[in-house]
Amino acid sequence: MRQVLNSDDLYAGLSLPELKKLVTQDQINLYARVSQDFNPIHIDEEFARQSPLGGTVAHGMLILSYISELMTTNFGKNWLTSGRLSTRFKAPARPGDTITVSGRITRAQKENNSVSVDCDVLCQNQQGEAVIVGETKVSVPV
Repeated sequence: MRQVLNSDDLYAGLSLPELKKLVTQDQINLYARVSQDFNPIHIDEEFARQSPLGGTVAHGMLILSYISELMTTNFGKNWLTSGRLSTRFKAPARPGDTITVSGRITRAQKENNSVSVDCDVLCQNQQGEAVIVGETKVSVPV
């Protein structure tokens, strides 16, 4: 388990360690059950094959959760209590895709008794295609 970053570790340009996730149809089906989102584009392979997407795709929120996992791994409870996330969905994630989640600190500025940290975050598939792009903000006590 990686140690959570503290305020002394933070500077603009620091890359967060990447997280890799294999997307499977079983994960998508489990997410559908938990979220109660049974849209056939996610769980009905025959329906999805005939759609413009050409096959099932993962729920956007499932892939988005990988960003939260990256941030929690690096910022711990600071992410859970002060984190903010703004994203754009760029492409679908499909069963069999390996999603690489990365982040880079773009700003780390001391403000009162904490360091305010901005990061660019990215989820991309094994072809290097962006699936989700975004920005995060988190406050880390000094």
